Amino acid sequence: KDSPEDLVMALAHAKADALLERLGPVDEPLYLVTADQVVVYNDTIREKPTSEAEAREFISGYSKAPAKRVGAIVVNNLGTGKTYQSLDYAEVRFQPIPENVIDVLIKEGTVYKIAGGLMVEHELVQPLVTEVYGTMDSIIGLGKHVVAKLLLEAASDVQES
Repeated sequence: KDSPEDLVMALAHAKADALLERLGPVDEPLYLVTADQVVVYNDTIREKPTSEAEAREFISGYSKAPAKRVGAIVVNNLGTGKTYQSLDYAEVRFQPIPENVIDVLIKEGTVYKIAGGLMVEHELVQPLVTEVYGTMDSIIGLGKHVVAKLLLEAASDVQES
């Protein structure tokens, strides 16, 4: 069984590989950033909910236990061919999420496009957040601080002639 870390890192690399194959050779400084993330709830990986019942189960469960976001970010320096990668972690805790809020989230449909159906940025959900460990952008899906660190590392490489 894959760990959440292994899964997201493999998916971020697979996305990069697919894009690199389509791009072909590059002779200029260019950086490719790919990422993937999952939500972990009670040691279970949650990807995008596939049904209303699953979305309801996911969202209501976040009132009982924290949602942990595990992300992988991969930066390819296309000029040097070198790859940089990092994992990113964040966790969010909620007060009880009312049924009417869950109904609205499901009706809007966006929960089906997001790992774990986790929408902390939604105006009805934000007031229910009690604690965040890590950064909000990591919870939402892409830790800017990690991307910046990896881009700086990749940019510091000098292309070999």
